[in-house]
Amino acid sequence: MGLCVFDFDSTLMDGETIDFLAGALGLQEKVAEITEMAMRGELDFFESLITRVKLLEGLEVEKVDEICHSLPYMPGAKETIAQLKKLGHTVVVFSGGFRNATSYAKEILGFDADFSNVLHAKDGRLTGLVGGDMMFDFSKGDMLLRLQAILGVSPKDTIVVGDGANDRSMFQHANKKIAFCAKEILKKEANIVIDKKDLREILQYLS
Repeated sequence: MGLCVFDFDSTLMDGETIDFLAGALGLQEKVAEITEMAMRGELDFFESLITRVKLLEGLEVEKVDEICHSLPYMPGAKETIAQLKKLGHTVVVFSGGFRNATSYAKEILGFDADFSNVLHAKDGRLTGLVGGDMMFDFSKGDMLLRLQAILGVSPKDTIVVGDGANDRSMFQHANKKIAFCAKEILKKEANIVIDKKDLREILQYLS
């Protein structure tokens, strides 16, 4: 039995969920700039997340769900997950993004579980507050260690796939570390680098 953990934004999904949400408020450029800096490792992830979510204050939850349910998935995402599961891997998503997107994607793409963050809402609108499983730079590595312990899976049987600085912590605990269309900061930590925007490229490294 193996474990494969995917990042969501810019890995399973083609883009950043928070940038799409900010677009509904005319703030996409402002938020995207902060996102990009965080993914390059130039900003603390927690601080950048708090700052960006605050800018979403007032956005209707209905609009959030509408956007999260129409996100563009990465080419080959569904087929790659299906093949991984066929080979006996548990497939999980760790996302510094939001459950509105990852839980919906779970039904579409077929992975086993998602760990992400929750946008706090009141009276049908976002309050600008956020909490959840993936708030910090270390969160993905921390959660991976716990999952490996629960499932009885070693780093030798673990594959991780990501694109940004907040994926580095989980790269420490897996033998196959795949940087997918990634920032340079993550490529340095990877032993497999894929620059073609098609997740099926991963399948050649599974044997």
